[in-house]
Amino acid sequence: MFASPLAKRMAEQAGLDLGSLKGSGPNGRVVKADIEAAVSGGARKPAAAPAAAAPVAAPTPTLGAAPSADVPGMPAYEEFPNSNMRKVIAKRLTESKQFAPHFYLTIDCEIDELLKVRKELNAKGDDYKLSVNDLVIRATALALKRVPAANASWTEKAIRVYKQVDISVAVAIDEGLITPVIRDAGSKGLKQISAEMKDLATRARERKLKPEEFQGGTFSISNLGMFGIKDFAAVINPPQGAILAVGAGEQRAVVKDGALAIATVMSCTLSVDHRVVDGAIGAEFLAAFKKLVEDPLTMLL
Repeated sequence: MFASPLAKRMAEQAGLDLGSLKGSGPNGRVVKADIEAAVSGGARKPAAAPAAAAPVAAPTPTLGAAPSADVPGMPAYEEFPNSNMRKVIAKRLTESKQFAPHFYLTIDCEIDELLKVRKELNAKGDDYKLSVNDLVIRATALALKRVPAANASWTEKAIRVYKQVDISVAVAIDEGLITPVIRDAGSKGLKQISAEMKDLATRARERKLKPEEFQGGTFSISNLGMFGIKDFAAVINPPQGAILAVGAGEQRAVVKDGALAIATVMSCTLSVDHRVVDGAIGAEFLAAFKKLVEDPLTMLL
C-alpha cells in the first residue's frame, strides 16, 4: 500500500485495513491525518472470517440400534409397509434373542418305521390322512409328558413347569408366521391331532383364528421338512422355554451292526432357553422323542 511508515503503524495498531482507505497525501498516499480521520469515523478493518467449524462426526449408534438400510450405492427397490403382524413378529423375536440365552441340541431320528406305520394307518380309512407332522406333534407331546421339566418357561420369580402340554405349531402365511395351538396335545390321539391341525392351519391362512387359538402355548414346533430343509435352528417363541426345529427325512448312509446301510433320517434341533432348561434336560427330552419316533407303535398305546 502507498502509505507513510507512521500511517502503516497507526493503521496496524487501530486494526484498520489500509486498502479500504483513500489517501489525502501526494499521489493518494495515506498519511497520519487519514488514519486519525478513519479512527474518529469508526472505520475498522473487517473482522476475519470465522474459522470453519470442525466437521461433526455422525453419532455412534447405540447398542441394539438396527443398522440403516439406506446405504449409498444400493439398487432400486420397492417398499412394502410392515403389517402389524410383521411388527409383532420382529419385536418378539428380537426380544427372544436379546433376553433368552439360546443353545442348541441336534439329534438324528430314523423314520422308516414311522413312515411305514403312517402308510398303514392312512390305508385303514378315508376320514383322515395323517402327515409326518401329525406324528411329530404326538411324539413331542408324549416326550414332554415324560420329561415335564422341558415344558417350562422363565419368570424373574420362578420357573414355571406346565401341567398341560399345549403345542404351538408354526404355520407360514403371507404376512409371516403364526402359531396355532394344539391344546392338551398329550391327551389326544393321532386322529384328533390331525383333524385339529388341518382345521387350525386352514383358518390361519384365511385369517380366521381367534386370539386364544394362537396364543399361550407351552412349547413350539417348526417343521421345514416339506421344503427340503435338512436342518435348522429356530428362534424360541417367548415366553416358552424351547422350540423343536424339524428337518426333511432323507436317505442317508448309516452303520447298523457294524455294516453300512441306508435309512431315512430326519434331523431335529432343539433350541433351548438356558435359563429354563439345562443341557441334560434337553438331551433327555430329545432321547424320549427319538425313541417314540423310531418306535411309533408306542405312540398308539
